[in-house]
Amino acid sequence: MDVVSDAISAVHLGHPWSHRLRTSGSWCARRDPYDGAGFYIVLKGHCWLLTDGNAPIPLGVGDAVLLPHGTGHVIADSPLDAAVAEEKAVPFEQWLEETEPRTQPDRCETEMLCGTYWLDCSRMHPLMAELPEVVHLPSRVSSHLELRAAIDLLAGELDEMRPGSCVALPSLLDLLLVYMIRAWMTEARSGAWPRVLGDPVASAALRALHANPAAPWSNDRLAAEAGVSRPTLARRFTTLVGRPPMAYLTWWRVIRAATLLRDTPDTLATIAGRVGYGSPYALSHAFQREFGTTPGRYRAQAAGRTADVETTDSRNPVRQ
Repeated sequence: MDVVSDAISAVHLGHPWSHRLRTSGSWCARRDPYDGAGFYIVLKGHCWLLTDGNAPIPLGVGDAVLLPHGTGHVIADSPLDAAVAEEKAVPFEQWLEETEPRTQPDRCETEMLCGTYWLDCSRMHPLMAELPEVVHLPSRVSSHLELRAAIDLLAGELDEMRPGSCVALPSLLDLLLVYMIRAWMTEARSGAWPRVLGDPVASAALRALHANPAAPWSNDRLAAEAGVSRPTLARRFTTLVGRPPMAYLTWWRVIRAATLLRDTPDTLATIAGRVGYGSPYALSHAFQREFGTTPGRYRAQAAGRTADVETTDSRNPVRQ
């Protein structure tokens, strides 16, 4: 896979949750921090987003916002300071339950899509880790045609549950996450990873490593793949990515092994072969050095996290 796909897959748990929300009047809700990423997309009207320690962010029609680190926040009909928000805000789930039944589509003042992606944050790829607390994509997201198409398709599916919606909705939500991250990378004025993936040498090397992490890579072979000399690769890659190519590969192999332990029933020997280790013992040693626990214990802990997410999913079905 490519770097962005791998970075998302390494942390993605369970099915995302989504909701089409219609509201009117005065309202204010608080969502506490959580292990995941959340989003809001304003379809009608306006609202304000307030994260701890920051100024309120106005959101208007066409605006999209991603909170990639599950930051606690307040969403409200008007700008509030932290003290007022703390006093007025009701818990997010309570607000959803109380607001939705009494608001008819033709009477609503504000209409939004909102949702949650559940994430395993134990070892995030640096691309995901460097996403800002709030990714605000104002109405200019219309210039990102694939993002606008995903928003329109998602809104349509949530308008009316149709045959195949149970398959279509999670797929559209996954697309939405990819497209929001792409849009951030296009609009970003800072951050290492937009520069990394925009650099022809570093991006070529990363594509090769992520496409086949089990290959017997060396600096010479990777430099040939990127079409540059070994010193040029080492200098460009290390400067941009923050670690030498082979150190990055060693780290990524272990992270990939963790994903396979979490998401598949494969044996440790099978996983070792898939990520480029000659034996389960070699993988186990590298894994324990990175994670501070054995692969077996990690798999058991990951199963517990996944079960918690599935329980949460059952309590929060997709709603119109």
